[in-house]
Amino acid sequence: MSTRRTFLSLAAAALVSLAGCSKIAPADQPLTFSILSAEDQASFGPLWQPMLDDLSTAIGRRVQPRFSSSYSLLVEAMAANQSQIGWFSAEPALDAIERANARVFARTVDLEGRDTYTSVVIVKKGSGLTLDRILACDHSLNFGMGDPKSTSGTLAPMTYLFKPKGIDPNSCFKTVRSAAHSANLFAVANGALDASTNNSVGLDFARVGNPAAKAAYDDLQVVWTSPPLPESALVYRKDIDPALQAKIAAFFLHYGVGTGPDADRQRAIMTKLHYSVFHAADDSYLDPVRQMEAAKAPTGAKPTP
Repeated sequence: MSTRRTFLSLAAAALVSLAGCSKIAPADQPLTFSILSAEDQASFGPLWQPMLDDLSTAIGRRVQPRFSSSYSLLVEAMAANQSQIGWFSAEPALDAIERANARVFARTVDLEGRDTYTSVVIVKKGSGLTLDRILACDHSLNFGMGDPKSTSGTLAPMTYLFKPKGIDPNSCFKTVRSAAHSANLFAVANGALDASTNNSVGLDFARVGNPAAKAAYDDLQVVWTSPPLPESALVYRKDIDPALQAKIAAFFLHYGVGTGPDADRQRAIMTKLHYSVFHAADDSYLDPVRQMEAAKAPTGAKPTP
């Protein structure tokens, strides 16, 4: 009987352990905040850390960052419960909803009060390249796209620029390179690429960035701009304790709001991220991306002129 009781106790403990693996991290373990960094971590880390420190204090739980320029890897990390909160651009946020048990709870608002941004196509200033020349598809140009799951780097230009003209970039250009926005920006500026996609947010960061980024920005010209796209979303996993969800949402929705030294300090942190405030949102905020996804389909290559 004693052996049987021991076996049952061990089995019960194992089941409890396995069950715990599918739930949110225990209260004595940190939460992980995914940051989808189209720029490099060295630049973004110092910008986000003060806010994450404030979040840790507000919710009584240490919050650690997880940076990556790979959209898919961060969504997979959230799906595996290796991260519980995240700042994603629109298409990865939609992926997190569909694949990672996530829910949108806030959206970002820029310094001009907008909760939208745009995809762009950039060329080197003085190159003489026009949009018509790019779309001529004579296989002579080297073109840069964003991550395959990037809203502004891939989805928007495919939806609003290439697909309506029946163009498959892979059959249009000499080469097509997929890279982060910052890498593409420098590649166009130094002549490694003739043109590439980017976005208005990335250009703003370059405009006020380090001397190298500012020099690259000054060397660029925008030849195409998309319709407005939903700005970045904040998401958390649905299985976070509801009381903790409420604390997380309250923190962001009140961050940088109000008067006094602390609110001023918070607004200074937000300004460095090029945001003014967070507004409440739900999954419907991403409906424009759902519509772009629904319209997405393989395009035929445009015949060579």
